[in-house]
Amino acid sequence: MALVRWEPFREIDTLQRQMNRLFDELIPLSTRSDDSHFLPAAELEDTPEALLLKIELPGLEAKDIDVQVTADAVAISGERKSETHSESNGIKRSEFRYGKFQRVIPLPARVQNTEVKAEYKDGILNLTLPKAEEEKNRVVKVNLG
Repeated sequence: MALVRWEPFREIDTLQRQMNRLFDELIPLSTRSDDSHFLPAAELEDTPEALLLKIELPGLEAKDIDVQVTADAVAISGERKSETHSESNGIKRSEFRYGKFQRVIPLPARVQNTEVKAEYKDGILNLTLPKAEEEKNRVVKVNLG
């Protein structure tokens, strides 16, 4: 049996790389400093009759938002345009994210995309996505044994 030299710093290095990969996957793109785009937050509620989707789009006008619905996903895109200000002191600090965005949200059930209702108020887009008939009345038989 050969002896192998233990190098603790190599193990620490490996652990650090694994932790960096984990945090890169967990941190949303909207908070990374190297990305000028933003990713709007979404909230999805599943009711017996419909899926209710809320998307946070502050500072946008309805004409700047494009929503496309398929039977199993919602795609939202748009652009937040930057405002130009002239500062007398020459100092400006902004943490706002500007630029184009696109988000595709997969749906847990098929919907009737021709019957979607949308409301945009106070920077919140509310979509009511009625479920397809086969999804509403779906019954699954479970065999016991």
